[in-house]
Amino acid sequence: MRTKKYISLFLGLVFGLAPLCGQTVDVHTHIIIPEYVEVLKAHGAELEETFPLPEWDAGRHIAFMDSAGIRTAVLTMPAPQPYYDDVEESAECIRRVNEVSARVKQDYPDRFRFCAALPLPNVDAAIREAIYALDTLGADGVKLATNSRGQYLGDEELDPLMEVLNERHAVIIIHPHRPTPYPKKIIATTPLAMYEYPAETTRAVVNMLSRNVLVRYPNLKVVVPHCGSFLPLALPRMKSILSAMVAQGYMRPIDWEGNLSRLYFDLAGSPTIEVLRSLLTITTPDHILYGSDYPYLPDAVLKSNLQRLRQTLATDEELAGYADKFLWRNAERLFEN
Repeated sequence: MRTKKYISLFLGLVFGLAPLCGQTVDVHTHIIIPEYVEVLKAHGAELEETFPLPEWDAGRHIAFMDSAGIRTAVLTMPAPQPYYDDVEESAECIRRVNEVSARVKQDYPDRFRFCAALPLPNVDAAIREAIYALDTLGADGVKLATNSRGQYLGDEELDPLMEVLNERHAVIIIHPHRPTPYPKKIIATTPLAMYEYPAETTRAVVNMLSRNVLVRYPNLKVVVPHCGSFLPLALPRMKSILSAMVAQGYMRPIDWEGNLSRLYFDLAGSPTIEVLRSLLTITTPDHILYGSDYPYLPDAVLKSNLQRLRQTLATDEELAGYADKFLWRNAERLFEN
């Protein structure tokens, strides 16, 4: 019986992965254009996120996708937010990022989608850019920083923007940025990507949940990066003490089901089987998406991570049935709705 089980798993690995490889959809990649880098350099901010920006161009990205078996990638602007107390400079920079992204999508319509950047923390400028990007440029959604110079997702001042995005049934891709304020001594020895990014993502999503943002704006669909960050640990704790916080007037009730049903989770970060199972304690298999984080790691590392994920899915009895959902079907459904 055990031999039969292993033969079945082996055949699934050898033959079952083939059609999945070429159909994979990558929802977590970044476009980095020279004009964006120039703005950062003008303000001495190239290392604001504690590591250098990699180079990007469409040709190299497609070559990586072809070698890894990725059909389509979703482009977003990386961190940091190019805002240095000059609304016009920020808006012009982000407009350029969005227009280049739109052109890349137009030039390679089967290979790229993009989620537009917005010039926050100025909400009026962000609304103007969201309308232009979604209605004119054909953006597939928007990318929002966990915080834009201290303005966190979920904060009340963002409600007018959320209303505009809700009217357009927008997909929102979240990406962590340096927290505000930030622990200088800690990140001097432990770069942001090691710990603060998952913490920052969790902080922003918790803020959204606590204000029931996704229940008040029910047409939004929000992609949380890096395997849900610390949410599989944070949410049970929140649920266990929420009633006491509400009773004492510190918090308002949270509609858990309503909020969580609108969250999706990408798998950037090479998840282990334990991480995948933990993620499934807070979401359903139709809300998990593949993400690579290209171009922030070498191509060989990203290809190895993806192959390891495919093997993990193919050889686990519980997860094998979800492989096509995680790798491409869920992403297609998310962006087609």
